Amino acid sequence: MTRVLVVDDQDLVRAGLAALLRTAPDITEVSEVRDGEAAVEAARRQRWDVVLMDIRLPGMSGIAATEEILAKVPEPPHVIVLTTFDIDEYVYAALRAGASGFLLKDTSPRRLVEAVRVVTQGEMLFAPAVTRRLVEAYTRQPASVAEPEALPELTAREREVLRLVGQGIGNDTIAGRLHVTEGTVKTHLHRIMSKLSLNSRAQAVVMAYESGLVVPGQ
Repeated sequence: MTRVLVVDDQDLVRAGLAALLRTAPDITEVSEVRDGEAAVEAARRQRWDVVLMDIRLPGMSGIAATEEILAKVPEPPHVIVLTTFDIDEYVYAALRAGASGFLLKDTSPRRLVEAVRVVTQGEMLFAPAVTRRLVEAYTRQPASVAEPEALPELTAREREVLRLVGQGIGNDTIAGRLHVTEGTVKTHLHRIMSKLSLNSRAQAVVMAYESGLVVPGQ
């Protein structure tokens, strides 16, 4: 059963999202806050499975709130950021912060509920092709670069798994290419994320680009 926190400064939008989520039989609790500071406080006070986080908030931005929650909450929730545009200057930053993906505010009710279910299973919200498109668009912009000594911590097989993840390939396809089970791929990915201190698959994709394992446009 799933608990969801909705963060949006527009009262009508926030209430509508919350009302929709409350109709899902497997979502047991939905709460609402209107800014980033309140979201961080709510995440510290109570455990949530998913946070729907608007990017543009008064005071602390949705990106800053996402970073704060994922860095300082002992059992952090999965964060889905909400945006008006499918690609804007905030989406890449949200992925680097550890968000599990993003939704457009005009997404369908069915898609919204399904998105919550998907991220609670540890998957990214959007299709691999969308991930690749986003990362290719924004890795060309100035951003902090991974330390060169970070990736040598990985084994050769872990580097290969990370490269394929960075290309937007799913676990089942990676397993087929490497002639291993999907469970083995998941084990490699878990070790990669642990060694590189990553919070989500989205961050693993970004790391693959920033480290040079995947080159934008290839």
